[in-house]
Amino acid sequence: MNKLTIKNTNNPSIVKFEFDDFIVRNQSFEFKNIDETKNSPLAQKLFYLPFVKTVFISGNFIAIERFSIVEWEDVQDAVAKEIEDFIEQGGKIIEIDETTKKVPVTVYGETTPNPAVMKFVANKLLTKTMVECKNIDETKAAPLAKELFNFPFVKEVFIDENYISITKYEIADWDELTLEVRTFIKEYLENGKAAVDETLITATANHEKQQESYFENLDATSQQIINILEEYVKPAVQGDGGNIMFESYNEDNKQVNVILQGACSGCPSSTFTLKNGIENMLRQMLNDNELVVIANNA
Repeated sequence: MNKLTIKNTNNPSIVKFEFDDFIVRNQSFEFKNIDETKNSPLAQKLFYLPFVKTVFISGNFIAIERFSIVEWEDVQDAVAKEIEDFIEQGGKIIEIDETTKKVPVTVYGETTPNPAVMKFVANKLLTKTMVECKNIDETKAAPLAKELFNFPFVKEVFIDENYISITKYEIADWDELTLEVRTFIKEYLENGKAAVDETLITATANHEKQQESYFENLDATSQQIINILEEYVKPAVQGDGGNIMFESYNEDNKQVNVILQGACSGCPSSTFTLKNGIENMLRQMLNDNELVVIANNA
């Protein structure tokens, strides 16, 4: 029998059940609820467990995201046995209907304030955890980004929620490239391939800043700043294909440091606009005219 090993991930809510051989090839599958499990009898069975939130099947593993009602250490052995028993009894992990293998995906391109960056938006969730790849060596957790770096004009790739922001080198012109890239992304996603494998995202400083534990350990002012950025600033920034992250707050000199990513990174106009817009907003909402915002590119 294909041996099963339990492996923790950088996300405490997700555990991988890894086999010593492939269980699916050339495709990845993500199931958010039992209604989506028509072609996966195993995923359907797992959703009968009340703590299962998401099931992800790819390559040689099954990754399961839990709800917070349980801790993995209390249930992971029982889940592993249930998976093993299911397979041993001849249960199918994935049943692929060749006639419906491709799931239609819509992808469209949007210009951004940064002329070097084009934003490609899909009608499906690509990742819950943003990923920024400055080069192909940083694409371990982002197979779509790795494929995109095969285009000689691709300089950087940023993936968040349902969009991909691509930064090009100056030698190329987006007018000549957009259709080619949009078609590639559309076909990639329609073939069921994963844009991001969140179980492989390394615990970088930026990744840690996305965790609840990081927020809870901050001072009250820093928490207020993050809440303002999340509610009032980030939606507009994401609309332009970028991202903004809180980096630090210094109580002594009233300095707020933020990180600009994606389309906002390296864009002089957006850096100036964001810095002044955020600065005025924070001063007004926190009633402190001494606050200074420093915008840094990732």
